[in-house]
Amino acid sequence: MIDIFANYLNKIKDFIKKKIDVISQKKVFQCIFKFIDVIQVKVFHKGELKNHVLIKYLFKDLFLYFLVAFIFFFMVFFVNQILLEVEKLLANSAPFSDVMKMMLYSLPFIIAQSTPYATLVGFLMCLGGMMSNNEILIFRASGISFFTILIPVIILGIGISIVSFFVNDYLLPLGTVKYNNLMREIIYSTPTVELESNSVKKMDGSNLVIGDVVGDTVSDLIIFNSKDSKTDKIIVAGESELTGSDIRGVLMNLNMSDALVFLIKKSKRSDYDILKSETAELNVFESSILGSSSRSPREMTAPDLYKDIKRLEVESDKSSLADKYRLRIWNMEFHKKFALPFGSIFFAFLAYSLAFIFGKHNGQTVGLFLGIVICVLYWAMQIMGQLFVQKVGLNPFLCIWVPNFLIGVVAIFFFVKLIKK
Repeated sequence: MIDIFANYLNKIKDFIKKKIDVISQKKVFQCIFKFIDVIQVKVFHKGELKNHVLIKYLFKDLFLYFLVAFIFFFMVFFVNQILLEVEKLLANSAPFSDVMKMMLYSLPFIIAQSTPYATLVGFLMCLGGMMSNNEILIFRASGISFFTILIPVIILGIGISIVSFFVNDYLLPLGTVKYNNLMREIIYSTPTVELESNSVKKMDGSNLVIGDVVGDTVSDLIIFNSKDSKTDKIIVAGESELTGSDIRGVLMNLNMSDALVFLIKKSKRSDYDILKSETAELNVFESSILGSSSRSPREMTAPDLYKDIKRLEVESDKSSLADKYRLRIWNMEFHKKFALPFGSIFFAFLAYSLAFIFGKHNGQTVGLFLGIVICVLYWAMQIMGQLFVQKVGLNPFLCIWVPNFLIGVVAIFFFVKLIKK
């Protein structure tokens, strides 16, 4: 299976290579090669490399494989996170033009997620393939050291991180704001997009058990509400009609028939009240589905978020658990804006070390396999870090940055092992 993926990516590489060659002939990479020369002369005190055909070849190949891997991960995230949402919206008769706009507004998130993983897999496949094809041996025979080969790898990793940070810190908040505003408009015009047949939906302290949804009609509905600290509320209704609302703050109305309401005291379960009505109307507030109308951390740039965190540190109640939780979450979101984009640098260094250690035989296949395994582990560590911040209350900086630091330590370990050889 891994071989099939490697062959498929190679076909994409051959297609993109033709485009890269055209770009190279137009001297787009000239300034980057000049920067490499500055590093070579100032840091390593050696001659310029701008006319060295092997360094140009290495840089172009790294960039080419990065693009191939980026397309691969972009499609994975796109299908997994966007197309499923699009299918749901279209199935509920949401306007096609609005759905296409939502796909567009979601692209910055997909790009920001795909970039670091593409750096790891692309660089591993490139350097691993060069290692197994004895191209690295040619580099070494030409007098190019491992440190010199590392220069284009790190520079390209830094460049990818900078572009990824711009997408993550500017385009992502912009896209998120537009996405949420458009989602509000869609729900106002087509309320049923939020209700799925035979499902359970959680809304602001309430759980809705939904029967069949046909058009604007819900066949059966059960609502469990425990938001009140003293009373549990259970609402059972027959056929209900879903309509939009003109009231500010109210997203939709549920006009229920044959409604039955149970009010049960939490302190004494045997003490309860029953209310019955032929018709009842339930207002669903905007905040219960779309969250607070105030800006979320994901809708802010890093400077704006940092200012809000400092304001919260001054204004929040130090003894309030809710304020502590909110401040912790906002700190976590602030560090996520940096940790994921600049993970490309750590991944570039790791790919360099691993490719030369394990890429002697079938370097591209081994690189693809190692890259996917490490990507899954990195993603799992990211999720665990966020859960530790949210559920356990650990330090946001450590929980978000530990995956990158761990990648860096492993990269240094294999790099030292490579140099000793």
